Amino acid sequence: MISDNLRLDITMPKAASHLAGDQQTDQIFSVLPNLNSETLLANASQDLAALQALAGNLAFDIDGPQRDAVLGIHRMLEGIQLMVDRVLDLFEVPEQK
Repeated sequence: MISDNLRLDITMPKAASHLAGDQQTDQIFSVLPNLNSETLLANASQDLAALQALAGNLAFDIDGPQRDAVLGIHRMLEGIQLMVDRVLDLFEVPEQK
């Protein structure tokens, strides 16, 4: 039992806006507005690869319909990964001779 004399007051500070004119939202994550498309796609590609690894490993730990669902997610991630990587390939600058 907690004594009536002990009380824990926690006040969470409000997040300050990083950019002038930002509207306050309940959004936890955000993307910096000055990042270029190649950087964003490269990070998306890495995140997709990590999700593929997680789904692939999970599929071997479960059986039945759940395994089928995870393998389906894994296959979808592979397709998305291929599309993102293709766009990244388009950003590559050809070598000058």
